[in-house]
Amino acid sequence: MKSYIFILLLLAAQCILAQTKPAQNPVIFADVPDLSMIRVGDTYYMSSTTMHMSPGLPIMKSKDLINWQMVGYAYDTLTTVDAMTLNNGKSTYGRGSWASSIRYHQGTYYVTTFAQTSGRTHIYSTKDIEKGPWKVQSFKPSYHDHTLFFDDDGRVYMIYGAGKLKMIELNADLSGLKPGTTEQVLIENASLPSGTGPGLPAEGSQLFKVNGKYYLFNISWPRGGMRTVLIHRADKITGPYEGKVALQDMGVAQGGLIDTPDGQWYAYLFRDYGAVGRIPYLVPVKWEDGWPILGVDGKVPETLNLPASTGLIPSLVNSDEFSRKKGDPALPLVWQWNHNPENKLWSLTERKGYLRLKTGRLDTSFFLARNTLTQRTIGPECTGTTALDVSKLKEGDFAGLCLLQKNYGLLGVKVINGQKNIMMINAGSGKPVEAAPIPFSGKKVFFKADCNFKDKKDVANFFYSLDGKSWNPIGEQLKMSYTLPHFMGYRFGLFNYATQQVGGYADFDYFRIEDRISK
Repeated sequence: MKSYIFILLLLAAQCILAQTKPAQNPVIFADVPDLSMIRVGDTYYMSSTTMHMSPGLPIMKSKDLINWQMVGYAYDTLTTVDAMTLNNGKSTYGRGSWASSIRYHQGTYYVTTFAQTSGRTHIYSTKDIEKGPWKVQSFKPSYHDHTLFFDDDGRVYMIYGAGKLKMIELNADLSGLKPGTTEQVLIENASLPSGTGPGLPAEGSQLFKVNGKYYLFNISWPRGGMRTVLIHRADKITGPYEGKVALQDMGVAQGGLIDTPDGQWYAYLFRDYGAVGRIPYLVPVKWEDGWPILGVDGKVPETLNLPASTGLIPSLVNSDEFSRKKGDPALPLVWQWNHNPENKLWSLTERKGYLRLKTGRLDTSFFLARNTLTQRTIGPECTGTTALDVSKLKEGDFAGLCLLQKNYGLLGVKVINGQKNIMMINAGSGKPVEAAPIPFSGKKVFFKADCNFKDKKDVANFFYSLDGKSWNPIGEQLKMSYTLPHFMGYRFGLFNYATQQVGGYADFDYFRIEDRISK
């Protein structure tokens, strides 16, 4: 009885400690770039960028600005051009849909984005942001890094561009440009307040109206300097605008303003953090002389006056045993396909408790292989593990676990001359290097990859096992690099593709993720 009471007291103490522990920056140690945010009542919603992934334009929800959970995606399919379907040798890595703008107006949620891949501006709207359905509209051209803005007089605008920032007016129903509207230059050189020569021009526009004034947030990147938050303000949406540097610390930049129900203000921003991607930060804001003042003495604080994070598992990433009950979604929201999937070539029903990835065409490149199923890696450390049945692979098939980016790592089983081989391919140098293949005669094999993002160490190690208990290292350590061609943090992925004949398949028993490097 005494031990039972002691356990209850210990649990109560842990709960109190968790409630009193402050939040820490980064608030999300994972790739959630180009964030845009709103508050509706006591609930916050955030949209972000996942580019070439499908479904896309993720929507997240929070009650405290720290602990976020996935609630959906604005679209299943951005477009079906060859680059999004990985057909005819084309792909759209690093493109797809870019920075979004999320807004709430008169009972409707709007999320807008733009895409080089489609050449269009895309607008998604819904009355129920958590359940949908989403109404889809699009029009040309593709307005770069735009911010959607509903003004108090009922007019609707987009501000967009890089360096020279422009504005156009939309129809009230957001179906396209308002007839007769003309493009207007709001700020000729928005980078000017940073006092720099050539560098990354000011972009990433997000516009807010507070106490009757307009505040336009942008990012610039002075040559030889760091990512910098710029703010311009005006009494009218048309200007004139006066600008200033709002924050220049650790490269934390690009985002906007959010307030809490009790009157606190924060800036939500992100930071480039190596191979894990672009990770969100919150910066406290106070108001002085009609300007938002970001940070604490001009710096990004390590702690925040907000509840502590309970972790990114299971809200942003999660394990999956591939067992589904009646009514369950086919795939939890943590999963995204690398480009548009070919739905007839994957199944969760053909073998209960398994994800089956089937081949339907020949591919010569891992990057062009369809139906690679992915989810984010997370920092500061994480481990991904899978088990798969490879008994139905055909000659030339290659199936397994990957870390997806341009400089990728692959660990799988490949059939060569009738012999199954465990193979690791390390492209950390920019060119794929194969470790010596290990002949394998079994039916089931286990793979593991661990990632260390501490202090941008950015290394990963791969392991295989024949029993799921005893692990063997394979290949050289992968040096992970964030590359612009892919423009995305590393992702765990499950893959299977054919190089010689179609019709084979791999059955994945589970995928498990931990927020540590497992022993």
